[in-house]
Amino acid sequence: LVYCTAGISGGHINPAVTFGLFLARKLSLTRALFYIIMQCLGAICGAGVIKGFEGNARYEIFKGGANYVNHGYTKGDGLGAEIVGTFVLVYTVFSATDAKRKARDSHVPILAPLPIGFAVFLVHLATIPITGTGINPARSLGAAIIFNRDLAWDDHWIFWVG
Repeated sequence: LVYCTAGISGGHINPAVTFGLFLARKLSLTRALFYIIMQCLGAICGAGVIKGFEGNARYEIFKGGANYVNHGYTKGDGLGAEIVGTFVLVYTVFSATDAKRKARDSHVPILAPLPIGFAVFLVHLATIPITGTGINPARSLGAAIIFNRDLAWDDHWIFWVG
């Protein structure tokens, strides 16, 4: 999805990445806020579509895809996992899209989706058992709003702070 939307919006589908780019002064405050609001609305719509396709029984079994800290882990474990996972993603995005590297390595713009996708894959392997892998606050918000159970909201702050 990032690769497909890169020419339109710069591939912004994650508020954590958008916020990082804002802090690096690569986005204005207005554009960053607009992107984050649209990312959240898109995630809510996407979660609604998933609920429609799944049907209530399957949707309830999978807890609506909501993120939460799994049994056997503390909120601190969940927060730590999300901080590290989100850092790995944002760091990889910055490294793979660095304008200084483009001048030196002409293949970088073409290959940028590969390290980003690989980072997302590795973060999922590491954090699915702990939090179900948030690393995208909009996705966590969309699932929480549509699922709308205490389970989805109890730990929700972790996915925005992390």
